[in-house]
Amino acid sequence: MYKLLLLLLMMGIWLWGGALQIDEEMAVQALFQGKHAVNRAVHAAAQQLDEAALAAGRFRIDEKRAAEEALRYLQANLRLDTNGQPLPGSYWRDRVDVLAFEIVNADRTFPYTYRNEQYGYEVTLQRPGVVMIIRLQYPRIFSVLEPIEWEVKGAAELVYG
Repeated sequence: MYKLLLLLLMMGIWLWGGALQIDEEMAVQALFQGKHAVNRAVHAAAQQLDEAALAAGRFRIDEKRAAEEALRYLQANLRLDTNGQPLPGSYWRDRVDVLAFEIVNADRTFPYTYRNEQYGYEVTLQRPGVVMIIRLQYPRIFSVLEPIEWEVKGAAELVYG
């Protein structure tokens, strides 16, 4: 009888451990998905040239188009609506917030070090670029893990030459 109870107890522990491992692996995959989405968004934004400045021989990012493109890419890659809420069928369950979005344009001296002390992010840009920080919350599959929330950061520079 005690062997049967021990077996049941061990099965419960193994199931809990398996659920923990699956949840941890899925959390890492979710973080990668969020990081890739931010990277794609900032790269798309950094490529939005200000055509008037370009005609004058200056490389400058069009701030309005860059912001629109960054949000469009973020929404498409994370399947979000215009308010940051997940669309039906999206992997995410909670609102995705853009915590910081900054365009570092040619009016700065390069190399330029962007610092955001609030979110603990620092990056050195060699040319005009875009910085974005978003907040993601992991949609847990099991209740084994505590809720996980990330501040996903990314930066990209204007590519020319």
